[in-house]
Amino acid sequence: MTTYIALLRAVNVGGTGKLPMAELTAMCEQAGFAAVKTYIASGNVVFDSKLSAAKVKAALEQALLAYAGKPVRVLVRTAAELARVVSDNPYPEAAPNRTVAIFLDEAPAADALGTATGVKNEEMALGTREIYVHYGDGMADSKLNIRAAQEGTARNINTITKLAAMAAARAQVA
Repeated sequence: MTTYIALLRAVNVGGTGKLPMAELTAMCEQAGFAAVKTYIASGNVVFDSKLSAAKVKAALEQALLAYAGKPVRVLVRTAAELARVVSDNPYPEAAPNRTVAIFLDEAPAADALGTATGVKNEEMALGTREIYVHYGDGMADSKLNIRAAQEGTARNINTITKLAAMAAARAQVA
């Protein structure tokens, strides 16, 4: 079994995409995933599965489409991949609640940050399948728009660290 972390895009953010975490847990269990645990109400779930990451993504997206009546994007990482996102954070000294990783399905293009608009005091860096952003003045008033990130989903470093710890704890028990 592989431990996966699924990150749902646009769930319970700003009043959109309402999805109770109990429903998400039930969907994951119905898909055959084991030891399902959600973390905060923004579409973060850790579980074990024998399926490949691509099949996990497809199963969850299909279940979410049936539930919501519209497509919901799911980004999937293994426990090792999520641990790497934490360790590769290019802004380790920055406030973790002001630093995010935007998760993507594919590696961002080398020039992905060159087309960003609304840049003020934000710092940006490319990851393996992520774009890191440090919001020096916080996110609330930021006008930053990264075109390459539009299909992704962002989580702050606090959340990513917690999810990585949840996934790592499972591996130690197994």
